[in-house]
Amino acid sequence: MLIIIHMILLNRILQVLKCIYLANMLQDSFRHKGLRKQLIEELKSMNITDTAVLSAINQVPRHLFMDKSFEERAYENVPFPIDRGQTISNPYTVAFQTWLLQLNKNDVVLEIGTGSGYQAAVLSLLCDKVYSIERHQPLMLKSKKLLKQLNYNNIQLFFKDGFLGLPNLAPFDKILITAAVPELPNTLMQQLKIGGYIVLPLGNGEQQEMLRIQRKDKLTFTQEQFNYFSFVPMLKGTVN
Repeated sequence: MLIIIHMILLNRILQVLKCIYLANMLQDSFRHKGLRKQLIEELKSMNITDTAVLSAINQVPRHLFMDKSFEERAYENVPFPIDRGQTISNPYTVAFQTWLLQLNKNDVVLEIGTGSGYQAAVLSLLCDKVYSIERHQPLMLKSKKLLKQLNYNNIQLFFKDGFLGLPNLAPFDKILITAAVPELPNTLMQQLKIGGYIVLPLGNGEQQEMLRIQRKDKLTFTQEQFNYFSFVPMLKGTVN
């Protein structure tokens, strides 16, 4: 009987310690929040004026989506490496792509390239549901765990080839691609609702042109060109 009681007490102690550990690991301090406010002012100076987008970026603790070694620089407007040779985009790029989507609260969004999960977290504050595809299984699992710990409950992740999209869940109000595509992805464009937007960086070089494509009807799409950005290439297949 004493052994059982000791085991119960030990389990409770371990649960408490786990909660304390997670609280420390996921800490969003006043300093972090202050640095985010400075970042917001910098984004405003770069002509990001959408208040909803700025508010979402101000709410998401970017430092938690990065390697601890970069935490002190988390709110600089620069990209940082993450696992598997991927990157977390600089906040300006995240803000610009998010703005281009023209999100509504009831939108269902497909994101191609989960990466760290940071962009998905920003999107989730501006729409009803985010489906995100990642081709690197370790990245997907890591992001899934973190997003759950941070209570981003309207995001669902998939380990899949992003070029295939999610036909069983289509059509989507908006689609965002966070890697450079060599050509227009027809399979994904066909998963877009009429009237919806797909935002993507197009090109094979060191920089790609940001496009916003709107589906006008079943066969017709219109295209807008914006600034040049630098993304890692979007690749086919999956990696365990």
